[in-house]
Parts: sequence; structure tokens; C-alpha cells
Amino acid sequence: MKSISNALFTSLIASGLLLTGCSGGGSGSDTSGSGGSIGTGSTVKWVEGEFTPYAQLANQCDAGLKEKLWLRSWSNDTYLWYSEIIDRDPAPYQVLEYFSLLKTENLSATGNPKDQFHFSMPTSEWEQLNQSGASVGYGMSFHLQQASSTADRKVTVTYTEPSSPATSANIARGAVIVSIDGVSVKDANDMASINTLNNGLFPSDDGQETRFTILDLGASQTRDVVLTAQTVVSTPVQNTKVLASPSGNVGYFQFNSHIATAERGLYDAIATLANAKVDDLVLDLRYNGGGLLAMASQLGYMIAGQQATQNRIFERSTFNDKYPTKDPVTGQTLTPMPFIDETIGFNPSLLGGGQSLPSLNLSRVFVLTTDDTCSASEALINSLRGIDVEVIQIGGTTCGKPYGFYPTPNCATTYFTIQFKGENDKGFGDYSDGFVPSSNPTLQSEVPGCDVADDFNHALGDQDEGQLAAALYYRDNNSCPAQVAKASRTQAKPQFVDAGYVLQDTRNQNLLFNNRILTQPK
Repeated sequence: MKSISNALFTSLIASGLLLTGCSGGGSGSDTSGSGGSIGTGSTVKWVEGEFTPYAQLANQCDAGLKEKLWLRSWSNDTYLWYSEIIDRDPAPYQVLEYFSLLKTENLSATGNPKDQFHFSMPTSEWEQLNQSGASVGYGMSFHLQQASSTADRKVTVTYTEPSSPATSANIARGAVIVSIDGVSVKDANDMASINTLNNGLFPSDDGQETRFTILDLGASQTRDVVLTAQTVVSTPVQNTKVLASPSGNVGYFQFNSHIATAERGLYDAIATLANAKVDDLVLDLRYNGGGLLAMASQLGYMIAGQQATQNRIFERSTFNDKYPTKDPVTGQTLTPMPFIDETIGFNPSLLGGGQSLPSLNLSRVFVLTTDDTCSASEALINSLRGIDVEVIQIGGTTCGKPYGFYPTPNCATTYFTIQFKGENDKGFGDYSDGFVPSSNPTLQSEVPGCDVADDFNHALGDQDEGQLAAALYYRDNNSCPAQVAKASRTQAKPQFVDAGYVLQDTRNQNLLFNNRILTQPK
């Protein structure tokens, strides 16, 4: 077993219990100006171009200037593109409003916003969600199709959580939400109606009751069901299966998020498939927006095994040009992340640290993707390719996030701002427009595979489901099926976009899971 008992692994273990770390931190490299004196009875003011080290401003929680100046100095010190932030006077803005401005406004080479992953949430919610996947809801996830000139607005259930209000009401993948509290999903055309839809889909309070009219998959008539929102604990690893074929066993499992509880689920899934001596793996990442980067490293090891990963880099992180050799958050010398071959114990009540991980020792893997496949999931794809594991991509183009951050709390809010970029063992990390499945790849961001739409007409893990069926066909024929529904990365422009009449997760759940998270010692 290779040793990872260096500063990196020590940091990972130390931070396994409290992933958000402490709120001050930083070396405070920007000391050229005072930005106003800080202390009892002193005056704090904004001076353009001058920044107080953010550790001196931490946890001064009056919802006023000190909080905003902390955000400003923290961003100027650690944000990947700090030089592209406009240094505005924070006085006219509320704290969260000001934070939303502390990012680049530049566009990527392809004309998309350079930073699409900038958000915050209450620290209490973040800690609960990241540790156990617990959040208020009904236990069902959705595909939101916005209204356009060619399609109606539509909400389809993608999957449900075990032992949740949704499963108790017999709601399953493929069900279409026709109306919410009497408001038609298809016909809503004013802000009041859209707000009703969004509030119903994404409740914020335990006990909220919402009436859904649902058309179940295969049904000819709708039915009404009233769901009561509750704190639902997600099951990030589901549907572990061994699929028998004439050419050997194929393993499959659905992996939805790199959160703390997933370590146990991944360990068990890989152990089950290893015992079954599977010859191939189909890894369903279509709804996995990322999370803990160290967990992606563990999964990479469990797929490829010791020989393929020994002395190889899972990911090398680079920060802004103020920190060419040092991590600006931990203060440690930058050390590439290896493929981790031991349990870390992110949630020690489920799985303790220091145990050898099982492995499949595979030289290739099939991954199922959509544009919700993001960040740490993309890092897994990139890093396996970096050590010459053959990755076959079936599905749609991934979200395009080779960037990550340390979730950083201050004054009961946890902030997420891009702080580093990742590269694999071969030095590649330029996939900000996503990994693209291609039958004839020519670019490094193009991955051999098939462009296949998400098939809501079959359960996940069903061998007739479009993406899984295409993966099994490709395995047998080394080519894509002749006729498959193509994935669509970009939704058509909504009819009412100028008026804001779009469905959106008002609690940032979509952004929340588009994460590549490094952990920080408390």
C-alpha cells in the first residue's frame, strides 16, 4: 500500500469531521494598505485598492461594513481571478448582494460567463447537507425543461430517495408534474404563478404542504397527491447491480454526490462488485454535481487499482498567481493529490479511517453523464484518463467545471468562490465547456463514446434504459447504437426569460452540488 501520510492526508483526516474549517485563515498576503484600522472603537472604511488581511476582519458580525470588507479581502486574496474583480465601494450593498459582485464579469473563450459557480448558503444548512445529504424537501429530484418556441415547460422526476415522502406516495422516475397547488406547469405565465411553482418544487420549511397533480409514467390519467416537506437524508450510492452477459459480468451503480456519507456506500458497492469479479463497470454519474475531491480520488483508486495508480497524480491544484507554491487557505506547500487507497473516515460513524480500499483493477470504465455531471465527477473522469484508464462516455456533455473551492464560513454564512483549478497526471485541465462524448474524438475534451439523451421512460439501472443500453451495446460492439435519442446540453431560450418566468431552484441546490471541494483543517 502506498503511503499518503504526508501533510495532505493529515489535512484530509483532520478536516473529515468539519469540512468547512475555520473562518479566518489565510496568510494575508495583501498588506500593502490598511483599508482602515480594525478594533474596538476604531473606524473601518473602504479605500479603493487597499485590503486589510481578511483574518483581521473575520467574525465581526454586524451585517455591516466589516462583513463586507472581510468578503472583499478574502476574495482579493484567494479568488482565482482576483484581478478581474471590480473594487466597488461596499456601502450601498447588502452583504449577500455585495458578495454576488465579488467575481469576474469576463466571458470564457466560447462566450459563456467565466464564473458560473459563485454562491453562498447558511452555514447550518451547508454542514447538515454536506455531512449527511440532509435537506428539506420531498425526496425527489427533477429535470426542469423551460418553455421555449419549440417545447412546453415541463418538470419530470429523475429519481427519488428511499424512505422519503415521494416514495411513500409511489412517485417514481419518469413521473411528470402537471400542476402545483393548482398552477399549471405548462401554462404559468406570470411571476406569481412561477413563484408558486418554484416554492412548491423547492420548499424551504419542514412541514410545508404542497399539492401536486402528477402523470405517472405509462399512466393515461393524472392523480393528485399532497406531500409534506421534511428533512430528507439522501442515499448517494444506489442501485448496485451485477449484470450478467455472455462476455462476463458488468457492474453498475448510481452515484449521486460526493458527500461524507458516500464513502461507506462506495466502499460497499465496489466490494460487492469485486466479489462478483466484474469485467467492466458502468458508473452512473448523470446527476452527480461533485463534492469532496478526496472521495473522487478514492473512487479512482477503487476503479483502477494499486498498480495503475501507484506514484501517479489524481489531481494537481493551482491557485492564483499570488500563491504559486503555497495553498492560500491552509498555508501548506502545494502537494499534488495522489490516488488515495485508504478510507478517510469522512463520517466515522459509518466508516472509520485507515482501512484499505477494495479495488476492481479495471483498465476501462463506462461513465453515464448529463450536463448535471460536474466538478469532482469531471475530475474523476479527467484523472482516470490521466493514467491511461480508458474512459467511455455515454450521455451528454458534462457541465464544465475544472475549478473548486474551500467552503468558507463567516458570520453564520458559508461562501463558495472559485479558488483553484485542477489538472490530471498529464497536466490537462482545460475542459471549461465540459467533456463531450464523441464517436470520433479529436480534442482532449472529447471522450470516446456516444451522445445519448437521458431516458426518463425507464428506471435507472434498467438494461433497457437508453444510456445504460448504449453502454452495454458499445461494450459488445465497440461502437454506438445506430439510432438513439441525442442529448441536449443547452436548453432553448425560454419564452419569458426577459420577465424572469423560468423555473429555478431558489435554494441554490443545483449550484450546491456543482462542487469540487477541498477540505480544510479546523
